[in-house]
Amino acid sequence: MRRLPVYLLLDTSGSMRGEPIEAVNTGIRVMLSALRQDPHALETVHVSIITFDVDAKVVVPLTALDELQVPEITTPQSGPTHLGLALETLASRIPRELRNSTPEQKGDWAPFLFVMTDGKPSDIMLFEEQCPRIRGIGFAYIVGCVAGPKAKKEDIQPLCDVVVSLDTMDSASFVSFFKWVTSTISGGNRSMGATATVALPPPPPEIQVVF
Repeated sequence: MRRLPVYLLLDTSGSMRGEPIEAVNTGIRVMLSALRQDPHALETVHVSIITFDVDAKVVVPLTALDELQVPEITTPQSGPTHLGLALETLASRIPRELRNSTPEQKGDWAPFLFVMTDGKPSDIMLFEEQCPRIRGIGFAYIVGCVAGPKAKKEDIQPLCDVVVSLDTMDSASFVSFFKWVTSTISGGNRSMGATATVALPPPPPEIQVVF
């Protein structure tokens, strides 16, 4: 069975401390629980989670759903948003984690990338340098989510195919976002190979498509 790799890059900078990061943890649990109830996703979807603040951390390397154990994600007291470093970390892992096609077997489906942030990248030069590198990898979709009043679509637009916005950073909003992520993954998982492109499902009312 061919794998569908899914990468989540999550902002854990100081501004995410408190209710926002608790909401993210709740959203991740909801997403994984829903995916595990989809038999086809359970066989094919593999997930990796990378967080970014002053550092970029591989919280979970690319792992099958039935083996996935996600620790509680935390934030520092304060600190910058090094999204560029997270993209650099992702780019270095892709060659090691993705399976290419060989004469003996087919490789992975084109991966999905979801990036969630509540602010502008602090390492803007590295971010701008990494955007074309990430876009050149061949992701099926790169979806960005800007959360809260300080985040703007322009901050991550050079990276993404689609940018959605959350006006608030409470549990309901983040759970809605991760449910939409679940629908996107499940839909892409079923349609891979059947069509040339993957259509994103319509987002719920709490989520606005801004790009």
